[in-house]
Amino acid sequence: MGFAIEKVVPWGRNLEEYRRMFSLTDNDLDQRILGCADGPASFNAEMHEQGKNCVSIDPIYQFSASQIKERIRKTADTVAEQMTKNRQDYLWDHYQSPENLLRIRLAAMDLFLFDFEKGKVAGRYLAGALPQLPLTDQSFDIVICSHCLFSYSHLFDLNFHQQAIAEICRVGKEVRIFPLLEVNGKPSRHLSSLITQMQQDNTWDVKIIQVDYEFQKGGNEMLLLQPR
Repeated sequence: MGFAIEKVVPWGRNLEEYRRMFSLTDNDLDQRILGCADGPASFNAEMHEQGKNCVSIDPIYQFSASQIKERIRKTADTVAEQMTKNRQDYLWDHYQSPENLLRIRLAAMDLFLFDFEKGKVAGRYLAGALPQLPLTDQSFDIVICSHCLFSYSHLFDLNFHQQAIAEICRVGKEVRIFPLLEVNGKPSRHLSSLITQMQQDNTWDVKIIQVDYEFQKGGNEMLLLQPR
């Protein structure tokens, strides 16, 4: 059956993982970046530490750090169980084992929790949810979306994906979405229809780009959207 989950869960990754998932170059990191549906990732905290311009937006930011920490605690048990149960569906060259992966993820989320309250005051963490974001048109050079769109295709229908992608294209000059697989490791049921629609609209160049990151087997591609 593969990894199975019935709701969106708070789970975070670090800057090094983001760089690989989205093929982010040093020049990219100097741009104004929006992390859409970032959850408790440490990407923003690490970017801020390096003096970079980054904003993260996610509905979970409406809660306090302690409330998010409790949600992470509950999620960790579920994810650890699913990861161990389905370890054959993943490549472990980098992470070695489910236990080591969990340590890496929890370290990233601890860094997020440490940064969250002051980052929220500074406007680096915004509460908001797709498909409508409280942001102005073309206000970011790059929008990245990690493990939300496509990953949860079993929860969000094609119409939601259409609206959500139109929205992130509205706020960003370039959009990168990773991965293109659902949480169970199968290709997203919506990907082909979305690509066809965007190609017919003829407003954005749509490309599937291979990236230097593969944890889910076959999950080494991102969707790159650039205006024509």
